[in-house]
Amino acid sequence: MLGHDCSVVPTSTCCFSTAVAITEQPVSVSVPVGYSFTLRCRAQGRTSLQYQWFCQDQSDCRLIPGATNQDLPIIAEQTQLYTCRVNDLQRNVVFSDWVKVEVHPYVARGLPPRLWQGEPVIVLNPSEQWVEVGQPLQLQCAAIGVPAPSYQWYCNGNLLEQQKRKKLRITHTKVSDSGTYLCCASNSHGEHWTNAVDVHIGTCGPGKFFATDKIALLVGNNCYQHHPNLMAPVRDVFELSRLLEHLGFQVVSLLDLNKAEMATAVSRFLQLLGKGVYAIFYYAGHGYEHLGRNYMVPVDAPQPYAPENCISVQRILQKMQQQRTALNIILLDTCRKWYNPGCALSQVQPLEPWGNTVYGYSTSEDAEAYEMQDGEFSSGIFMKYLKKHILQEKKVTHMLEDVLEDIGRDPLVAGKQVMEIKHTLKEARSLTDPICPSRAATEHWGHSQKLPSKTMTFPCGVRVELHFLRLFSNLMFVCAKPQLPLAHITDPQLLLRQLAETDDVAIQRESSLDHVETLLAFVYKREELDCVFQLCALQKIQVTDVVLQLDLHYIQQSTKQKTCESLQTTLQKSLLRQFFSQRSDSQPDSQQAPAHTDNVCLQDALTLSTDPKGQASLSSGHSLPSSSPSNFSSEPEENDESDLGKLCLALLQAGPGQDRP
Repeated sequence: MLGHDCSVVPTSTCCFSTAVAITEQPVSVSVPVGYSFTLRCRAQGRTSLQYQWFCQDQSDCRLIPGATNQDLPIIAEQTQLYTCRVNDLQRNVVFSDWVKVEVHPYVARGLPPRLWQGEPVIVLNPSEQWVEVGQPLQLQCAAIGVPAPSYQWYCNGNLLEQQKRKKLRITHTKVSDSGTYLCCASNSHGEHWTNAVDVHIGTCGPGKFFATDKIALLVGNNCYQHHPNLMAPVRDVFELSRLLEHLGFQVVSLLDLNKAEMATAVSRFLQLLGKGVYAIFYYAGHGYEHLGRNYMVPVDAPQPYAPENCISVQRILQKMQQQRTALNIILLDTCRKWYNPGCALSQVQPLEPWGNTVYGYSTSEDAEAYEMQDGEFSSGIFMKYLKKHILQEKKVTHMLEDVLEDIGRDPLVAGKQVMEIKHTLKEARSLTDPICPSRAATEHWGHSQKLPSKTMTFPCGVRVELHFLRLFSNLMFVCAKPQLPLAHITDPQLLLRQLAETDDVAIQRESSLDHVETLLAFVYKREELDCVFQLCALQKIQVTDVVLQLDLHYIQQSTKQKTCESLQTTLQKSLLRQFFSQRSDSQPDSQQAPAHTDNVCLQDALTLSTDPKGQASLSSGHSLPSSSPSNFSSEPEENDESDLGKLCLALLQAGPGQDRP
């Protein structure tokens, strides 16, 4: 006993009924130490009512002397639980809800703000975490508020249904638990969000370099409308894409883009970048330099061209930096001759000094880049040695230095082409660094590029399987392969062709690249390539879907008569030109599940990356390079429910005749 008599009726005769009803329950609060406030309790009954407040500190529950009013003024000192007992003169008693007064001893200066009305204010933000797979994860935040805020955690923008406390706990983590987490604290006055933090699940701990994602855009311009055509970009883009995919990059590789298409591709590329991403932009084609500014020449650039007809490389890099990437790499396999010096320069702001940028130029300032002829294909000198070193596990600038040294030793370009490297890379980041996703990893480019195979059956019973093979993101081959022949037909032959002579078809036919078909042999088995049809410049498909006709010529075994049967299939333009038709307003933090492109295996990529054999010849100049707030609750948070239940039962059993249970 505390020496204070608060009994109104004998304990043995008290009655718990609805004769006394609580009309206003006290509410939990979360306040800084020293803050003054009042707990309120209101009730109604048939006779006059008496109030008595109790508090519970850890395991000790006690009556508060003198706390016999409806209101309980408090100066916050320590976190405690409170309840109010209300009884009338007819042996009826009722207890209010338990409420928690949470006191924060350490709150930043200036909090809460002046004229604070009780809206949530974050006083503790969660911190970035590195956790091994299978180990527990805990994130913690805190907010002050009157009433006490409710909490709701989110990961990658998705509400976590079971995470509604200040502390987020995951007992056994999985790789899929990686992402960006934040919490919303809300009460009847409003809501406030914590800072977003990254959680890395895997082998990437503090002190290790890693990428949250790896994204690359490769552009090769070969067929120009007003300038000499090139040969090397086709093979160089193809080989580099395979090597980058082996390093974990998601790659979009595009051929022969006009200015508008290049701008669209770059815009989509920038939208998918984000914090911690390793980003590579590679360009092979005609280009020039003027006073330190580099320009890429689209296939529709006039002769002569000016900066407004071209794409500024520095502007792309500036926008890459704005996405808070961890590593930005620009690889330019283009000439750097000065061109049209009378034209005004593009307006570009200086780059931020963030120490994450690497420039790899295939040649030095005011010089040309060369390509090497090797049978049907040309390969840039720069790419010849880049593919030799790019898989090395070393700082990216050191890897490029190895490329530079090899080019310098090549007798074919001695005194003609010297690679140049510029960088501000302050950390030893490598292209081989692991990926530890911090989000559900962007909307990955390559996933949508895969079209499923389909089977077509002719009236004679012959079944033909169609495969859709992408060598580049805007170039596809449709391959028709007959299944086992039937006994009643002989000499079956297939022919694929495109119907509907529209403007789109005409543009595609003009863009056809004959020598690209040879690349198929590096990737796919010969038996898959008996009947092949090339669909190129897919970004130009604007008006109609693509209709393909498959003709089957055969001889009937019984009559020896030659017969032809035809089937048609439609390829939706939205599927063919997915990369260019996807929404352009996607944000870098879009929350789609990770997926990888459907690409060739490493063995094929390594076969392609061997040095060209045979007699080599050089060309240069312009024939250039190789190139809703949560429900509010006044219940105390994060106390063991069984302990609270025992405490409530003890107080009820004590009744108004005792000071403590």
